[in-house]
Formats: sequence, C-alpha cells, structure tokens
Amino acid sequence: MTKLLRRTGMVLLGSTMLMTGYGQSDVPKGWHLKDLKTDGYYGISLNKAYDFLKSKNRKSTPVIAGIIDSGIDTTHEDLRPVLWINKDEIPGNGIDDDKNGYIDDVHGWNFIGARDGKTNVTKDSYEAARVYWKWKNKFEGKAESEISQTDQESYQTWLRAKEEIFKPDENGSDDLFLETAFKMMKMGDEIIRIDLKKEKYTVKDLAGYRAATANASQFKAFLTSISQENNSDEITNKELLSEVEGDVEKMNNKKRPPQAYRDEVVKDNYNDINDRYYGNNNLTVDDESAMHGTHVAGIVGAARNNDKGMDGVADNVQIMAVRAVPNGDEHDKDIAIAIRYAVDNGARVINMSFGKGFSPEKKWVDDAVKYAVDKGVLLVHAAGNDKENNDTTYNFPSAYYIDKSRPASWITVGASGPDAKSGLVAKFSNYGKKEVDVFAPGVLIYSSLPGGNVYGNQQGTSMAAPVVTGLAALIMSYYPDLSAVQVKEIIERSVVKPDEMVTNPQTLAEVRLADLSVSGGIVNAYEAVKLADTYKSTGNNALKPAIKKPAAKKRK
Repeated sequence: MTKLLRRTGMVLLGSTMLMTGYGQSDVPKGWHLKDLKTDGYYGISLNKAYDFLKSKNRKSTPVIAGIIDSGIDTTHEDLRPVLWINKDEIPGNGIDDDKNGYIDDVHGWNFIGARDGKTNVTKDSYEAARVYWKWKNKFEGKAESEISQTDQESYQTWLRAKEEIFKPDENGSDDLFLETAFKMMKMGDEIIRIDLKKEKYTVKDLAGYRAATANASQFKAFLTSISQENNSDEITNKELLSEVEGDVEKMNNKKRPPQAYRDEVVKDNYNDINDRYYGNNNLTVDDESAMHGTHVAGIVGAARNNDKGMDGVADNVQIMAVRAVPNGDEHDKDIAIAIRYAVDNGARVINMSFGKGFSPEKKWVDDAVKYAVDKGVLLVHAAGNDKENNDTTYNFPSAYYIDKSRPASWITVGASGPDAKSGLVAKFSNYGKKEVDVFAPGVLIYSSLPGGNVYGNQQGTSMAAPVVTGLAALIMSYYPDLSAVQVKEIIERSVVKPDEMVTNPQTLAEVRLADLSVSGGIVNAYEAVKLADTYKSTGNNALKPAIKKPAAKKRK
C-alpha cells in the first residue's frame, strides 16, 4: 500500500506508522494551549498570555483572519459567533451590493465552485500529473541539448514530474495489488454501510459490529488500524476510501491524463489571471469537504469561554472563509486569487494549511503574495507532512519568489508534540534550518469538526499553522499598531527553545531544534505578548490593509 498522506494537511493515514507515543486518552483536550511549567506540556501558555494582557489593561480590537482552505461549516456553534461578516453585502438578495465582483459574499467566497452554486469541486487531480501530461508531447523523447533556453525551466519541471509519477511504490506494492485492494475495500465498506444503515461511520461506530463477510471484516480491521496509527477515532470510511482512491488515481496517471475536475465545474478562463470573478458563496459544500477547514478555523479562533467544545487561540478574531483547496492538489490561480480576495476584504493574517510539490503558475502566486506583503498582511504556511527537509525539497507555495528574494511577512510552521517523551518534533513533520521558521503544536489537536456541534482530534502541520495564525491575530488585536513584519519577528524571537534533544523525522538522528528550524523553538503566546509589549510601531508596513475593492465586472 502506498503512503496515504496528504502532502500538507491533516495526517489522515499512513502505512508508515505515524505513532506519536500517545493514545487519545493520554493527552488532555487543548494541550496545545497549556503551559510547560504548570501543566507539563509544550503548549503555548495561552492563559498566562491573557493574564499578562489583563495585568497591562490591554484592550483588544477585532482582527480578520483569512482561512484559505477546503471550506468551513459556517453553522458550527463555536464558529458562527466569530465569522467575518461583510457588512456591505445584503445576505441572500442575489446582488453584488458592495460591487466587489462577488455576489452575496457575506462570510467569504468559494473559488472552486460553479457560478450557479449547484456544483462544486470536491476532489481534484495532482499537480505532478497535470504538469507531466501538459508538456508530454512537447518534451517526451527529447534530450536536454535539444531544448531551447526559454523552455529549460519547464523541461526540468516536466522531468521532475515524470520521475514523481513513475517512481516505484516505497512499500513495494504494484499497481494491480493497489487496484485489487481498493475494489475489496469498497465491497467491504458497502456491506458495513448496509449493516449499520449509515453512509458515513467511524471506528467508534464499529464497536461490537460483527462482520458477515471477509471483505467487511478486512475493511473494519483496516479502518481500526489506521485510526490507531493516527490516534484518531474521527477518521471516517469516506475519508479512508477517498485517500486510497487518490492513490489509485495517481497510479492511473501513468497511463492517461488526469480528469479536469476543476475546469468541468468552474468554467473560467484558467489561463487568464485577470478572469477572477468566478465561483460562488457556498463555503461548506458538505461535511467531508469542510472537515479540514473547519478544524483549522476552530484552532485559530473558536469562540472562547462559552462552555462549548473548545477555545480558539485568538479572542477577538473574525474568521473569513476562502474556499480554494480540494481533496487533491489546489490550483495556483485559485490560491493567487484567494489571497487577493482576503487582502482586499481586510484580512490582516492569512492561514494557508495546504501545499504541493509543483507550482507551474508560481508567478501568479508570487504576485499575490507580494500584494499581501505590501498591504501589511502576514501569511502563515504549513511546512508539510512528508518528513522531508524543506531546504532541499519542493514545497509550494514557497517562502521565496522566483528570483529567490523573500517575502518579509511570511512564516512557515512545522509541527511539534506534547513533550519530549512523545517527541517534541512530530514524526510526520517537514523541517528545515532555512525554510521552516518555527514549530507549533500539531499532534492530537482538539478542535471543531463539521456537524454543528462536533469536535475531535486531528494532527498535521495543518494544525500547527493555525496555532501561529491565532497567535498572530492575538498580537495584532492587542497591539494594533504593530506591522505584520514586527509580528513575525515577535513570534520568532519569543519561541521557547527546549533543552532536550529532538529527533529528526527523516534521519531519526538526535539533534537540536535549531538544526531543524530558523528560530530553533516552539511558539509561545505568553513570551510573545511580553515581547510585543516592548515594541513600538515602525511606521513601515501598513498598520491595516488598504482595502481596495476592485471594480466589478460582469459575470459570464
């Protein structure tokens, strides 16, 4: 079986045994907010931070956090009170009241949906396959010496995509085995769904269930094993099958071009970056699509102290939902336009818990990042879950432009664990002495899930990034005169640097955290607000984004 991991996002599955050393019952809910000295966990000392702010009589102002992700359950009890509201838009009237080109964008926008709102992209292909088949006819069979200087960069990217598609499975499984296993899994799942009278179920629903067939028994065992490996009993049959189906699709990419899932739904001119008024205002689509984004949003700013579920990091944040990430690889154009949308509508910090290994339209994303930086916005990106060194691998969107210069207000985040016993660096996390700025809690993070009042654990650098986004929003809220560049500096300067050695996820060597990241530490809210209290505004970056709503264009 292939390694069933999303490149950047929740760690859902893994034949590579992503055990953290903890079961779910061993780690308290919300450990990521706790304090090392008082609680024994390498959390971010959030209560101490709020106590410090109270002692200084600091008052907060609202901060908008853009969540570019898979969607958000806007009906969730812990998110509904903190959703960003576009006050210039009248809900449900079918009119673009604020004339920004997006009709009824009350809480955000969905850039991977049809204009009529009836169909939406849920699954998509992988960028390596898109790149390989796009340039196959042009480059197949050509020697490097035959390629023009103009095409050299595209040729090298194509070669890398070809290598990615045709590389042998790391576990030695062949294509026939994977395809056969997937068919058996679907048969077993169908039987279980009929028996349980449920279309979606988790390992908790299988307690006491006696499988009547070998296929059902095997699927139950597989789902149970995956749940145990990932310390999560919230993984559903649909998620598991979706991940395996993705691997089957990757296998098929060797033989035929990937399906154009996005183009069949969105109907924009993808090759025109100025054609950006597409999509709809459906921010949830369905529970499976909104799973990732809902969990991320809760970490950033779920309503605090309301005796419901869990508390977010920031206490005066407005969550702006920007849907641009499918189950598969996101498209560069959607990410670029999503960043611009968030900036134009007032976001001061943008969370990006996604990533991929290829970026054929990187210039579009770079231009959007430059736009955000110029408007004083902080961008927070998840490092990835492949146990790779980001200094020597590809992880897009990247913290460097095509010309290798760097955005001044960008933070890349790796995932840390509860304590030294379980591993201060998550065993799945990417790292990089040059490319990963900080580590933040990303193992067994308890947060909101779709369903209105549902919560559960997920893990990944996707969970670590919103911890930092929430911290940034907290600092910006109580110290509104500080620029995005200053907030980035404060977060990095205030990290807690463990005395303990940590394990390199890839080599398993014992190293210092400084060998795996720029700052050499784990973010800490208490230390951050203490440091922020000593800062003065530089007057450099915009203190608030200059909200510039583009002139509306007629929608096709």
